[in-house]
Amino acid sequence: MLRHIHTPKHSFATHLLEKGISLRYIQYILGHQNSKTTEIYTHITQTGIENIKNPLDDFDFE
Repeated sequence: MLRHIHTPKHSFATHLLEKGISLRYIQYILGHQNSKTTEIYTHITQTGIENIKNPLDDFDFE
């Protein structure tokens, strides 16, 4: 049983964000006028944090 009627929407938005989809695209898909509303539906996850790559790793400092 769903604990909250919007639980699937939160999960969907969070999974899109984890897959690297821009918040602006998620906003469009969810039909939100305001990006702040979309931010409510997306959540920070440990998987998302672990997938952040340090941009300095792309440089060759030798």
